[in-house]
Amino acid sequence: MDLIDGLKAFVATAQTGSFTEAAQRLGISNRLSSKYVAELETKIGARLLQRTTRKVGLTPSGQQLLNRAPALLDELDDLLTGIGEEAKGLSGVLRIAAPVTLGEIYIKGLLSRFAAIHPQLSIDLRLSDEHVDLASDGFDLAFRVGMPDVVTLKARKLFEFTSHLVASPNYLTLKGTPLRPDDLEAHTCIIDTNRRNATRWVFQQNGQEYALNPSRNLMVNSANIARDWAVEGCGVALCPNFVLHKELSEGKLVRLLENYQLPMHPLFAVYLDGNVLPRKVRALIDFAVEDVENNQIVTLPTA
Repeated sequence: MDLIDGLKAFVATAQTGSFTEAAQRLGISNRLSSKYVAELETKIGARLLQRTTRKVGLTPSGQQLLNRAPALLDELDDLLTGIGEEAKGLSGVLRIAAPVTLGEIYIKGLLSRFAAIHPQLSIDLRLSDEHVDLASDGFDLAFRVGMPDVVTLKARKLFEFTSHLVASPNYLTLKGTPLRPDDLEAHTCIIDTNRRNATRWVFQQNGQEYALNPSRNLMVNSANIARDWAVEGCGVALCPNFVLHKELSEGKLVRLLENYQLPMHPLFAVYLDGNVLPRKVRALIDFAVEDVENNQIVTLPTA
């Protein structure tokens, strides 16, 4: 057995949780992928995977190896491929995690443009509003709102967006228009529970902060649904501005408390800390930064 083949089989099995899926990813037989991992365990002298009838899990030794093996394989690939790699383009699989709404609206476009110039690269985008564990879940990169608080992660800031307080014209006709944050106490509030500190809305004016705990009349873990409820006249919603462009331009929603400012939210490309940043991850991050600068992904006005 080649040590590199063993490491590749182990990483693919650990990331997919299945010898069968690992074999499909590597283009080899199920029997061979299992054999490679078993021989690697023998060579190392430690069990790396816990095998059950339903799935394959990691042992502590396996987790330790998984934390470093993908980067080592990428570094070796860099060494072997040399300077001719740029001409040939990237290859392999790039697994990416992103928030659902932002992923559907913006990240999908970024990745389609990136894939167009790297046709040999397989991109696996997984959308979830949960913060995945990049190492144990086998992700190369994640797009996240807010700076990560995990020391094993590094982050590259891409852009910032803000939120707007909105309601439909019909709702405002019936309930009146709030002019100050305190006025919201008399209104039906729609809360997007995906937001950090979702039940605390903070406004600023002339350097002074105004915070309130809105009534929890309607709560949902989706910015799109919070917006739709506001369009339907269900109440007042605090939504990220990137889900509001169409509804504001068509007059279906009206911005409220425009004399007050709301916090900005940074979007980061997040990746595992390591001695060498894998080539495909580095290429995507650089592309994303350039894409934003060229206004390819977003134009997110704050006013």
